Parts: sequence; structure tokens; C-alpha cells
Amino acid sequence: MLTTSARLLRLVSLLSSRPSWTCGELAERMEVTERTVRRDVARLRELGYGVESEPGPWGGYRLGGGVQALPLVLDDEEALAVAVALRAAAFSGVLGSDQAAVSALLKLRQSLPRRVAERLAGMDDAFVHTHRPGEPQIAPGLLLELAGACRRGGRVRLSYRDGEGRDSVREVDPYRLVHNGRRWYFVALDVARGEWRTFRADRVGQVRPTGQPVAARFDPPDPALLVAHNTGTGRYPVYASVRLPVPLEQALRLVPASVGTHRPDGPAACVVEIGGPDAEGLARYLLGLGTPLRVLGPPEVRRALLGLLRGLAEENAGEGTEENAE
Repeated sequence: MLTTSARLLRLVSLLSSRPSWTCGELAERMEVTERTVRRDVARLRELGYGVESEPGPWGGYRLGGGVQALPLVLDDEEALAVAVALRAAAFSGVLGSDQAAVSALLKLRQSLPRRVAERLAGMDDAFVHTHRPGEPQIAPGLLLELAGACRRGGRVRLSYRDGEGRDSVREVDPYRLVHNGRRWYFVALDVARGEWRTFRADRVGQVRPTGQPVAARFDPPDPALLVAHNTGTGRYPVYASVRLPVPLEQALRLVPASVGTHRPDGPAACVVEIGGPDAEGLARYLLGLGTPLRVLGPPEVRRALLGLLRGLAEENAGEGTEENAE
């Protein structure tokens, strides 16, 4: 037995497939009684769909002139939510080229019940969008390719142009697509470098499967945090890997996501990668955290931190000796 929502969806689909149906034909196709058909037609009319009755012994039901059926049965709030999302996508470029979003929005608005369309028009009058001229665009087809690569999990060969205009071909293991409010980023493991990287999707040229499976990995990064780190801080000359003996939530309070890339190391510890101008600068930052930690690398950052700690210890030991002598 179909649910009411499923029956309504089926009824809308049938009514849009040909000019007219008798009540008996609809009942037979939907495998329900004619009474149920009449009740469902009344429900569609309550939702605002123009289902018209044809009088006479051979009469039946048809969609009103100019009415386009929605592929889904949506209530008022659902229809508005979809329309607003499409409008935002068309203006923001979240889907790359705005043509697909604009086309979908126009089709949806033509098929909305009048009262819903009027509410959307009222919202249109209140909305103001700021345009970002010069923002890079990405074709929706390429986004689908990248998303498909993440879903399939096979290694791909990526043609890529970096920020300095240099072209390269990379073999990567796809992981996730991340949208940070302005751009799409493709998070993948660079096979040759053995590092997790973020690639701006609008700089990707082609994505070609290699036919090689991706090796199972048990320590992937948090993709959103990785993108936030790489886009918020840029690339630094020196990076330190530090183990904090605190859970991820507490580690994020100590080192914000805009400063470091976090990876849980068991339930009560976290490994954080932090960039800085030089080893001394990183050591001063780590000392300022005021919490126990262990520098996993590189050695120059560990030596710089130990040098700062020895200097502090010597200074404080000397002051303590003078006070005791007095």
C-alpha cells in the first residue's frame, strides 16, 4: 500500500503525462478505489495545483491550462526553501556557472502554486545580493566529476594550474569536496608527495581515472579544517607537527582551525600542524600556548623550543638564588 505522499506524487505524474484521465483509469493505474482518487485530487487542489474536472459520463480530470507539474510533491515551505536555495546559488556562483541554477529556478517558479509564487516574489523584493566581479567560475559538470571521483574512491590524474600559473599533472587519491562560502576546494592525497593537499576546483583542468584503487587510509584529515587552515594562513616557510595531550575539542580552543590543521590521535590527544615564519617564531608561539606538548618535528623547532625553555629556567633560577641569599 502506497503512502499518501507517494500516491500524490504518482497522481501528479499521471496527470502530467496526458491531457485527460477518467477517475476509473486513474484508480486502475494507481491500484486504489475511485473514492481514494477523488480524495487525493481534493488534496492536490488544497495544495494549490490546478486539477480541473471534466463533466459528463466520460469526463475525468486534467491539469489546468498552463500548469506544469512539479516532479516532487512539495508543501509551501518546502517549495519556498528550494526556490530560495536556487536563487542564492544563481547569485553566489556556488554551483559554478549560474546558468543551471537560473534555468532550474525559472522552471520551478512557473510550476509553483500562485500563493507560493507570490510569497517568493515578496521575498525577492526584500533580498539584496552583493556581486563579486572577477570571481572564478567552475562548470557544474566538473564539480560532478570531482564529486564522482570522491564517491568512487579510485585514483585519478589531475591537470592543475597553481596560483602562479604553472601547469602540472598530479596523481591523487580523492577524498572530499569542500565549499567555504566563496570557492570549491578538492581535498586529495598527492601520491608523489605523500601529503594531503587542497586544490582550488576552478583551477582543475581535467580529471581522468587511472584505474588504480586507492589504498586504505586510517588517518585522513578533517577536510573542512584543512581547507580553513590552508586558505586562512597561506603557505609558511616552516611547519611544526605538535602532539597535544588533550581531546580535539580542547585542542581547537588552544589552536584555532585558522591557525593549525588538527588530527585526533586517540580519544585524549591531538596532532596539530602549525606554520610559522621560522623555527624561533614557531617556538615562541608554542610556548605561549601554556600547555604541555611534544614537538614531533622538525628538529629545529624542537631545539628552538628547548632553547627558550632553558633560557627561562636559567633566568628564574638566578632570581630565586638572589632572593634566597638576601
